[in-house]
Amino acid sequence: MQPILFALFAFIGWGSGDVFGGLVSRKIKGYSSAFWLYLFCFLISSLFVPFFWSELSSISLQMWLLMIALNLMGPIPMVALLEGIRVGNASLVGTIGSAFAALTVVLSVIFLNDKLSFFQIIPIVIIFVGLFLSSFELKSLNLKNIFADKGVPYGLVAMALWGIYFTFIRIPVREVGWFWPSYLALLGIPVILVYMWFKKIKVEKLPGPKMVLFSFLSALLLEGATFSYNFAVMTGQTSIVAPIAGSYPILYVILSRFVFKDRLTKQQLIGILVTLLGIATLSLSSA
Repeated sequence: MQPILFALFAFIGWGSGDVFGGLVSRKIKGYSSAFWLYLFCFLISSLFVPFFWSELSSISLQMWLLMIALNLMGPIPMVALLEGIRVGNASLVGTIGSAFAALTVVLSVIFLNDKLSFFQIIPIVIIFVGLFLSSFELKSLNLKNIFADKGVPYGLVAMALWGIYFTFIRIPVREVGWFWPSYLALLGIPVILVYMWFKKIKVEKLPGPKMVLFSFLSALLLEGATFSYNFAVMTGQTSIVAPIAGSYPILYVILSRFVFKDRLTKQQLIGILVTLLGIATLSLSSA
């Protein structure tokens, strides 16, 4: 029961945190909004360092390498999601990105020996059908216009990399605990800065106290959700925790429809609804 409870905490944090992050990304570019997000996450999570300092001595070299590798990859899907929300439809991009739950279940079965029941296979198929409907314009035969929205490629990148990250983060979490694997996400700050320097992109300031507050709230909610997720997989199966936490787009889509007021085509709407149905069904079948 405890893993499911913390998975629900992650559901709330991810579902609401991405909305605040999306508001910021529509004022400044995804790279800059991701930088401020990671900076606030670093400041918030650093408050817990003294309580977990003693655990550092027990971390093996192999675990350090795995945690560093995963967290160096971590900024890419976040930047992709925020940039996708900036240039595309927020509800659509968020739904595609959140479909990482289905990919995480599949990878956990393949690489971590989790068990997948028949009643979990059906909603996973439903999720990928909805993903296809919401991502690709079926009326278009031109490969240049095959994506239904400019934000779709960004959402697909976020989905794929988060699927990998949230599958394999369970290994260090069960080895060293839930804190340090998440705290090392601070490596995202230099990664983003180096990429922006290479691309000659300047870090934009947060435009006013309102955006500072939104960025801080996004960091607080998303960091809390990540800690909750890691704590959940420390004691439960990823194939159960990931679908429940990954059903957060149900909350995200509801909130973003009121906040962003983006319009959807009929095909996109059907695709989102099918994806949400699959995620919700997967969560129920895993509980």
